[in-house]
Amino acid sequence: MPKTDIARRVYNHTWKLDPIIRSLLDTDFYKLLMLQMIWGVYPTVDATFSLINRTKSVKIAEEIDEGELRAQLDHARTLRFTKKEMIWLAGNTFYGRKQIFEPDFLNWLTHFRLPEYELSKRDGQYELHFHGRWHDTTMWEIPALAIINELRSRAALKSMGPFALDVTYARAKAKVWEKVERLRKIPDIRISDFGTRRRHSFLWQRWCVEALKEGIGASFTGTSNVLLAMDTDLEALGTNAHELPMVLAALSQSDAELRASPYRVLQDWQRYYGGNLLIVLPDAFGTASFLRDAPDWVADWTGFRPDSAPPIEGGERIMDWWRDHGRDPKEKLLIFSDGLDVETIEKTFRHFNGKVRMSFGWGTNLTNDFEGCAPAHNDALRAISLVCKVTMANGRPAVKLSDNPEKATGDPKEIARYLKVFGEEARVRQPVNV
Repeated sequence: MPKTDIARRVYNHTWKLDPIIRSLLDTDFYKLLMLQMIWGVYPTVDATFSLINRTKSVKIAEEIDEGELRAQLDHARTLRFTKKEMIWLAGNTFYGRKQIFEPDFLNWLTHFRLPEYELSKRDGQYELHFHGRWHDTTMWEIPALAIINELRSRAALKSMGPFALDVTYARAKAKVWEKVERLRKIPDIRISDFGTRRRHSFLWQRWCVEALKEGIGASFTGTSNVLLAMDTDLEALGTNAHELPMVLAALSQSDAELRASPYRVLQDWQRYYGGNLLIVLPDAFGTASFLRDAPDWVADWTGFRPDSAPPIEGGERIMDWWRDHGRDPKEKLLIFSDGLDVETIEKTFRHFNGKVRMSFGWGTNLTNDFEGCAPAHNDALRAISLVCKVTMANGRPAVKLSDNPEKATGDPKEIARYLKVFGEEARVRQPVNV
């Protein structure tokens, strides 16, 4: 397949040629998996998702034109799942299982469209909210983040001529390939692309995915991006996210219900999925508290994704918990995915090699690492920590504590209440770069 000349394409961008969101499949696979469960179990729950810029020094509203942002958001609302896409979802094998999506759900999905949005500015930042039924608003998270990140990239590149663009992308390609060559030297490593939400652009993510596919071969296990998985004949990968326990916690009527909400989520999940999709995300309200109160049956799940704790410390804590529950870590899986780059991947792999099964979901530092690539220094090409989190559920505030207090979201009073219920054990404050 001929490769896109990205620099030339960027220089000649037109709206018709390159809308940022090209398909509703241009999202993370775990969104569709969670959507099916939300649609089936919680069809009447309302949820608000909100944009949160954790890199407060960057004033997004001063970098991105509001008219361009509205145009891209409006375009995304015109999209529907195509017949080809629906046939692929219905007929493809995911995680070794055929027909992972139920016919009634797929029929509903055929008519899906993204709901309305609410956009304003305050103190140099965009305030972007999505209100409505949970099964509608959840689907805005990934496209909204992809739109804003790519608009930042486009704004940063606008002043460059064709040769400066060519040099910038040539350096970025060399940077990615140097990382690929290092990873190629690690035997039996398993790497997947988790870089959709903070990518530099759709075209660049596609280039990175194709580079990994060629560069590390069978060690590249797939991509979380459903559209790219379909188009490049790769596995679509992903399990679940923090929004599930966050919503159920917000709906809790007592401290006891609040404390039990992370395990209720797992029971709901298990009604729909099994095998390698039984991956625990333990850190929404702190990994230590999750492990302390977890029922024994959680130890029978396939693995854990330690997301916000330092990977080695977080992985060791989970392995100790497995041993305490009579399970052999060598038969379990740890998926590392938080802020990874080559150095972290190499160090983590060496530490756990032979002790546990591992895989790495490589995100922002794969699909948006342009640091030092522009001929003239350009801070606007540096990735920022931008998230879109559930903030309300049925009118009640939603909270995420995280293993890193810098990643906590929610009303400060609610955060304080959650800390009384779950505690602060093993929460370590560390910088959040992406």
